[in-house]
Amino acid sequence: MKKSPQTALIHSDYKPPEGFAAFPPAIHHASTVLFSSVSAMRAGLWKTKHGYTYGLHGTPTTFTLEAKLAAIDGGRFCLLAPSGLAAIAMVNLGLLKAGDDVLLPDNVYAPNREMARWLSADFGISARYYDPMIGAGIAELIAPNTKLLWTEAPGSVSMEVPDLPALCKAARARGVLVALDNTWSAGLALNGFEHGVDIVMQALTKYQSGGSDVLMGAVITRERALNDRIALAHMRLGLGVSADDAYLVMRGLSHMQLRFDAHDASARAIAAWLKGRPEIARVLHPAFEDCPGHAHWQRDFRGAGGLFSVVFDARYTEAQTDRFVDALTLFGIGYSWGGAHSLAVPYRMQAMRPGWESTGTLVRLYIGLEETPDLIADLTRAFATL
Repeated sequence: MKKSPQTALIHSDYKPPEGFAAFPPAIHHASTVLFSSVSAMRAGLWKTKHGYTYGLHGTPTTFTLEAKLAAIDGGRFCLLAPSGLAAIAMVNLGLLKAGDDVLLPDNVYAPNREMARWLSADFGISARYYDPMIGAGIAELIAPNTKLLWTEAPGSVSMEVPDLPALCKAARARGVLVALDNTWSAGLALNGFEHGVDIVMQALTKYQSGGSDVLMGAVITRERALNDRIALAHMRLGLGVSADDAYLVMRGLSHMQLRFDAHDASARAIAAWLKGRPEIARVLHPAFEDCPGHAHWQRDFRGAGGLFSVVFDARYTEAQTDRFVDALTLFGIGYSWGGAHSLAVPYRMQAMRPGWESTGTLVRLYIGLEETPDLIADLTRAFATL
């Protein structure tokens, strides 16, 4: 059939030859997915992922990433979202309805806390908080309408490591689902499913990307029925990710373990050095004995990554510790982490956590891939500004 130039621009007769192979997965862009026939279109089921139905529900690129992520965390099913917070929203809105109750640790990721306030104020879902170190005592807080228990291991600012098996055992006995924010370990240092968790949430923005240039999240499960409930929220909320972003995350996975181990080694060395500094009252690093929940970390984890916190001696004012952070040259000031660049962020813990006992300023440090002695030298120079 002879085509006009304009039609030829849209309908090409070219077919690429078969036989091309390369290590990187192909990037499949699609909003519209084409079907071979009307019957094939009508037989397509987006939820099962046995075929392709629409770009929002996945392409070969996103399906490949989902399979890799599920394998890292020891799950069977994975759903991608545009950010870690979007993944949290997908869990909350997929599993909770008016009249339900959700329990969250008091050290929960701040945007998850804000979402819980929203659920309480506008959706009739009660949100209550518990001491992250409560362990089996969580059973006393579980109400008849409690449907979901959030856990975070460790808390991403204050670094308490919860007793996951005890929390999960108590929740399972009452038919309550347990969701774990496993971003700190990237699934490499902790397998939540092994300890009884039902749902694992990952912020792929962090170590999985490794480039500080992608926003993405994932929800990983083992049970088909549970995955399907969350998948309905995924569809109804219209949560999709681009094939380009999926490729960037996939590109970081092959060397994620090497990077994670390098972050871990440098962070432990710097944390040990900071313990000897007179300016620092406490070092909150799960691999250290005096960190709350260290015994749980030692029992359940295989590594620690690059994120930990320090508490300055109470004699230093907020203005002084802010000056310390501003004086750092190799540490950027920013909330995320997981990339090559080190970061430092001061937190007003008394405002975040009513009842927070330490009076000194908490500064969270992320140790990147710079040389450890260079980072220590930078910290030393910044201490001099106090």
